[in-house]
Amino acid sequence: MKIIMEDIGPGEEEEIIIRCRNVDESILQLIKGLKLKREKLTVRQDERILQIEPGDIYYFEAVDNKVFLYLEKNMYETRLKLYELERRFEGTDFLRISKSVILNLAKVKNFYPGFNGRFEALMQNGERVVISRQYVPILKNKLGL
Repeated sequence: MKIIMEDIGPGEEEEIIIRCRNVDESILQLIKGLKLKREKLTVRQDERILQIEPGDIYYFEAVDNKVFLYLEKNMYETRLKLYELERRFEGTDFLRISKSVILNLAKVKNFYPGFNGRFEALMQNGERVVISRQYVPILKNKLGL
């Protein structure tokens, strides 16, 4: 595989050209990853509007018809629904782990088996998140187990 990078002048639009024989899953993952790096989620906090990078998000949680995103130390509400977030981050490190939670696997420190076939994720910030047993096979598949 050959990679070519060129500097562009001011005002020129950045572009990425992918030339390949077959568009397979790894190419699609690469494209989604590149788009995700450029995309930010907009949230409100009181009078402020903030832009959050997806890589900073530990998990999303739906509570009482509201969706919250959790960072290392802060929590914000988003107007997006959980199913919209799941679709938006499909094919990335974000994975649905229960009816109400989407987890960022890149922010998980360790996984532990729990009770009744459940798993538990220990996050890098010390928080623990429960993975429902019906989602454990999906998690194992994603982790290559």
